[in-house]
Amino acid sequence: MKLFSTSDEKQIADHGISLEKIENQLETFKEGIPFVNMISSAVIGNGIRRCTNQEKEDYISTFEARKEGFKLLKFVPASGAATRMFKELFKFLKEFHPHEESINAYVNRTNASMVSTFFIGMEKFPFYDEVMHSLKTKHADYNLLSDDIQKYYFVKEMLLENGLNYGGYPKGLLPFHKYTAETMTAFEEHLYEAALYATSNGEAYLHFTISEDHANKFDKEFDRIEKKVEKETGVSFIISFSYQKKSTDTIAVDMQDKPFRESDNTLLFRPAGHGALIENLNEQEGDVLFVKNIDNVVVARLRSEIAAYKKMLAGMLFDIQETAFSYRRALDKESVDEVLINEIKDFIAKELNVVVKPDFYKYKEVYQVAYLKEKLDRPIRICGMVKNEGEPGGGPFWIKDEDGNVSLQIIESAQMDVSNSKQRGILKTATHFNPVDLVCGVKNYVGEKYDLSKFTNPRQGFITEKTKNGKALKAMELPGLWNGGMANWNTVFVEVPLITFNPVKTVNDLLKPPHQVSK
Repeated sequence: MKLFSTSDEKQIADHGISLEKIENQLETFKEGIPFVNMISSAVIGNGIRRCTNQEKEDYISTFEARKEGFKLLKFVPASGAATRMFKELFKFLKEFHPHEESINAYVNRTNASMVSTFFIGMEKFPFYDEVMHSLKTKHADYNLLSDDIQKYYFVKEMLLENGLNYGGYPKGLLPFHKYTAETMTAFEEHLYEAALYATSNGEAYLHFTISEDHANKFDKEFDRIEKKVEKETGVSFIISFSYQKKSTDTIAVDMQDKPFRESDNTLLFRPAGHGALIENLNEQEGDVLFVKNIDNVVVARLRSEIAAYKKMLAGMLFDIQETAFSYRRALDKESVDEVLINEIKDFIAKELNVVVKPDFYKYKEVYQVAYLKEKLDRPIRICGMVKNEGEPGGGPFWIKDEDGNVSLQIIESAQMDVSNSKQRGILKTATHFNPVDLVCGVKNYVGEKYDLSKFTNPRQGFITEKTKNGKALKAMELPGLWNGGMANWNTVFVEVPLITFNPVKTVNDLLKPPHQVSK
């Protein structure tokens, strides 16, 4: 029996996806995606480098001395809506009974400590004055209302469409930081930060992946701030945007692995997670790409410290690339002696974390050279790693694939078989995690850009269970951008301090010191 009708096939084609790709996705749902096989956690001295202060300064000097010869670009995944930031407050609006209970009673009844913290710190939020101004314009008697009703109205005005509608904003355009004379969005903070480290020849290129629905909002924000930021930094900003492509969406299935049908019998496609952004990254014209999430910014007093570690990672990339490229050029010569082969083998093992198979020396010289070329001919990523203090995020591990190859990877919890005691034991030894802090070299030794789609591992995706209109379904995410999406890159993990990681996952994170102008 034919699985897809003519109208299904048209819907698939209109989405820009081939029928073959959909059939492969359905097969993957049936087979499942195997968990990764972790063989040990990456720790300092075994997969993670720790720089001395002198090394840090040397790498920064290397970067400063050489950056003008490169086109630098900062790549910022920024499509996230702010809805999740306010999850507990949306719940509060839905479940709080303003004329029947106090906010304290609600907090105790629902164990909503996050709501309590929000109200305690309310005046410290960067948007407090704006919300209050809007409220008092609408409610002349606002000051006469009870404290609980005032707070209830505050949340409504902040989140809902007939108010300021922050709940429907992209996270990057919310007021993040309040300075004496103005508030700044995360988007604006990224420009100031880029001026400090992602600038060469007086220009800073930034690329944001956004939701198409928010394109006008980002354009307006850039128009509003461009002249001011350029005047203050002395840098020209070249900003570009892209959307997560519909053609990277994946089909959803029901719990029997059959295509999930909407109420009108059409197929359901879902965005395939940030792994889809490898295509957006692949389209960027740049020699060195800094990758950082939209919500990971700090106030002005901490920017220089953050920038120093970005420069350190980039200087390390320049250093490693220079050696890798010279070795790769040497392998193009007609004769390559044994001494050089040993030298390159030691380099890829020590500097690029390539685990060379034990039978390497059993190969003929021509195959040894081909093997070394293949290992050197890969994009390079230098990844900052912070000490694990309980924050969610992927971690650095040594893994073994189905062919017996051992490599250094960033692994998410969804990829781990935590029911396996050995894997669980390895997870417990983890000391660091990935805060999405990457500096990427995406060109080869003759200056050609790599096709990044050739360095992914499709077997490192995720299958998750969701619901739609009350019906259970299974969804598939492509291998994460910095997980399976970069699985076959040459990888270097470097310890960076916790100050470099300041995400805003919930609105209360804006109360933390790195987001407050006064300490």
